[in-house]
Amino acid sequence: MLCTGVAVAAIPLAIQAAETLGPTYPIAEPDLLEEIQAHLQAKQRSGELARLQREAIARANRSAVSPRPVEGLMRTERARTFYFDPTIVANRTITGPDGRVVVAQGQRLNPLDQVDLPQWLIFFDARDALQVRKAAELLAKAEGRAKPILTGGSYIDMQKKWGRPVYFDQAGLLTRKLGIQQVPAMVTQEGKRLRIDEVPV
Repeated sequence: MLCTGVAVAAIPLAIQAAETLGPTYPIAEPDLLEEIQAHLQAKQRSGELARLQREAIARANRSAVSPRPVEGLMRTERARTFYFDPTIVANRTITGPDGRVVVAQGQRLNPLDQVDLPQWLIFFDARDALQVRKAAELLAKAEGRAKPILTGGSYIDMQKKWGRPVYFDQAGLLTRKLGIQQVPAMVTQEGKRLRIDEVPV
């Protein structure tokens, strides 16, 4: 009974303490979505929203026509030849739908055991006239068996100039994977490896 009495006696004290804290007010916080909508409407009325849209479209077009150049590459000053072994080691066992093991964990796989590299790969920076000229020489030497791949410049402009498909090494995925540091560079197959020649201009 003592506990109950103490609790009942404490109620008036709690009420009195709450009353002495000060007046309370209802929460008057603006709705976030309404705020965003009002902000966008204001930008639309001022014409700023249309300007931002035009700038975004222009940036996207520039990026599509002339992607960001691959970083860390330099023009080939000294010839270098090296090799890339595309062999990988399976990190897990892969089975077919019937449960039969297709690839065992730890098995070494080389894609060149199954398919050949059908074309030479010619990497170059189209912003450099000397590299463009050297790439054209390498393409002629390949007699139609090469694929030009840019590391900088506009592949659209090069396609118009050469009248053939030209590709771009997006984000440097291929040059980094192959260990290319200088361009122009030419990739060909030699046995079960890829031979990379960084060719001086």
